[in-house]
Amino acid sequence: MTDPVSRTILLLDIEKYSDRDDVEQAYLRRMLYDITDRALEGAGIDERLRLRADRGDSVMELVDAGASVTALLRALLTEVPAQLRAVNRMASSSAQIRLRGVVATGYVAVDDLGGWVGSDLNHACRLLDAQLLREALRERADDFALCVSESVHAGIVRHGHPGIPAEDFHPVTVQSKNGPLRAWLHGPVPQGTDDHSEKGGTPAPGDSGESPAPGAAAAAAAEPGRAAGPTRPTVPAAPASPAPSTSPTAPPGGVVLNFNGGSASFGGSLVTGDQHGVSGGQVTGDVHLGGSGGESA
Repeated sequence: MTDPVSRTILLLDIEKYSDRDDVEQAYLRRMLYDITDRALEGAGIDERLRLRADRGDSVMELVDAGASVTALLRALLTEVPAQLRAVNRMASSSAQIRLRGVVATGYVAVDDLGGWVGSDLNHACRLLDAQLLREALRERADDFALCVSESVHAGIVRHGHPGIPAEDFHPVTVQSKNGPLRAWLHGPVPQGTDDHSEKGGTPAPGDSGESPAPGAAAAAAAEPGRAAGPTRPTVPAAPASPAPSTSPTAPPGGVVLNFNGGSASFGGSLVTGDQHGVSGGQVTGDVHLGGSGGESA
């Protein structure tokens, strides 16, 4: 096996390839090879800087690390959609070609049987096969969905080179048998998919949108050291008049006069409030003795 060397990894895959018959599959493969060659030539990458592997419904290209990844991305974002439009415009419905693409970087070795070996290559293949990328292509009108690895985004995309708008790439995390893989999807993230990428972490206090629990404001005001607003004087509510009662015991706070016989006489007296049985009964409510302006008892 050769020593691992740094390569740019380009993967392109045909959507719904197995749904076609043999004649249609042969046609789609020719179109795939033609589109791939044109994109690489447009990026200034000739055959001497490329190593290709045929995967049936997909093509894998190992590109020399000295070739421009920026030019490759620019060609994929402009040349490939234009070529797909031109091909599909003249093709029947059964011969329409739509592609998923991945660009990654990493170390790859070639074994004694001519096979390619490397965990970075494995991760790129997992991205190509991810359900999220498949669903993204289904929602696209331009017949092409592209995903780039974290390293390609960090080294190229995020810097906003001409023809590679960084704002059009969105962080995603796809699930694979190798665990979660971080990547960046060109174009909108498909509806109904979970994007587990980090987008700011835990919301700041007060950003949750939940209403404070009952009593929370009062509890917060009672915390030591917390600034409080101006204190307003508390005005006690007027006591409600007690409802009539036949119970011999008056409500707390009321005035009760008990008479066990005889008669009661008050000169210039005034009795107000609830009255029950003046003789041998009780008087409740406010009682004023003396003149109308006398003290309350």
